Amino acid sequence: MIVVIAPDSFKECATAAEAAEAMAAGWLRADPGAELRVVPVADGGEGTVAALSARGQLRETDVTGPMGEAVTARWALLDDGTAVIEMAAAAGLHLVAPQHRDPMTAATRGVGELVRAGLEAGARRFIVGVGGSATNDGGAGMAQALGASLRDAEGRELNPGGAALANIAEIDASGMDARLAECTVLVACDVDNPLCGPEGASHVYGPQKGANAAQAATLDGALALYAAALRAALGVDLRDTPGAGAAGGLAAGLMAFLGAQLKPGFDLVAEQAGLAKALEGADLVITGEGSLDGQSLRGKAPLGVARMARERGLPCIALAGQLGGGYKAVYDLGVTAAFALAPGPVSREDSMKNTLDWLRDRSEAVARAWMAARGGRG
Repeated sequence: MIVVIAPDSFKECATAAEAAEAMAAGWLRADPGAELRVVPVADGGEGTVAALSARGQLRETDVTGPMGEAVTARWALLDDGTAVIEMAAAAGLHLVAPQHRDPMTAATRGVGELVRAGLEAGARRFIVGVGGSATNDGGAGMAQALGASLRDAEGRELNPGGAALANIAEIDASGMDARLAECTVLVACDVDNPLCGPEGASHVYGPQKGANAAQAATLDGALALYAAALRAALGVDLRDTPGAGAAGGLAAGLMAFLGAQLKPGFDLVAEQAGLAKALEGADLVITGEGSLDGQSLRGKAPLGVARMARERGLPCIALAGQLGGGYKAVYDLGVTAAFALAPGPVSREDSMKNTLDWLRDRSEAVARAWMAARGGRG
């Protein structure tokens, strides 16, 4: 009996690796002879570093936060030399108190400092998750941290933040770290917003970062000038490129300065984690996340796992902290059956406190049901 266990994280309760370990322990209670292939996954956003760190080691680096403060950011250096970075660890919205959020001045410098840390550690391949940003600077701060110069008409270096891009007159990338020319950069991106315009970074995501309507318009105009400067200096036209507006335009900066490629988040993580190989010859797949509902249809990791399982003719069981509205739609997308963890009506506090115990219990129950259906055989 070969079981692939590939959950996402259970937000605020357990990392993907912790969830997978609990699910494996529960299965082995009922079927100690099973071969378990444990592959924690993520959708390219929060939790990607933790999920992939099982294939390497977690590291911490002190970097510049979105508002210029010092923050300690976690990233992973994998055994194959890949550096895995979540931009939110250095420039995330969660790092800024709501009353202090200001995309006019927030910057991505810390993201560039994480890339530099990866270079220093020997990495020449990077995976960058770009969800949850506090910034709208088009990746300008990231580029400056890596040696690019962005100047105004007087030849002065631009200040941090998206608003400063309204003064951009020249981009000089000649001083960028030479090691970047040896690198491959992959961006986990599940949005298709362009850099500029009504569907661009500023108008769509600026308000949740603290921008009012007038500020969003100012930021959009600044990014348009930035796009023109990128085209003049680097020969890349990213103004209307799908996905370039991700993370306040950081995706555009990564493409322009680092030659990055955008890939769907789950597909990128699954490839790096070796999920396809783990599914070879398997009998059953178990996945899960904190909440399985209508939102799970939008690029979430458990549905990615279910899709890959269905492509191979494998049944896929999903375990979730809760089953929300519209969850039955997942049955049309590869999930064979879905189960909530809680044994009955419980408070949110109890649910969070008991997540790992209930994961073990539900996994054991699934194993017993599976064995009964197979005539008692594992």
